Amino acid sequence: MSLDSSVELDPRVCNGRPVIRGTRIPVAVILERIAAGESWDALLESFPELKREDIQAALLYARAALDNAEIKTAIG
Repeated sequence: MSLDSSVELDPRVCNGRPVIRGTRIPVAVILERIAAGESWDALLESFPELKREDIQAALLYARAALDNAEIKTAIG
């Protein structure tokens, strides 16, 4: 599975936020719901257009974003 085939960034779709290709479902929504404890099965039920591969792609996209981000922490 390629992130390029599952996640798209298009300024004409959801203001350029990363979404699952062919949907208007933002990656952030998937991540928020998983972080809140929602199961993959519940997500798939809530969003019938999603596939398991799309949820996995959202998680991989988040990991790739973190791997490429500079995170600054405050030491106090």
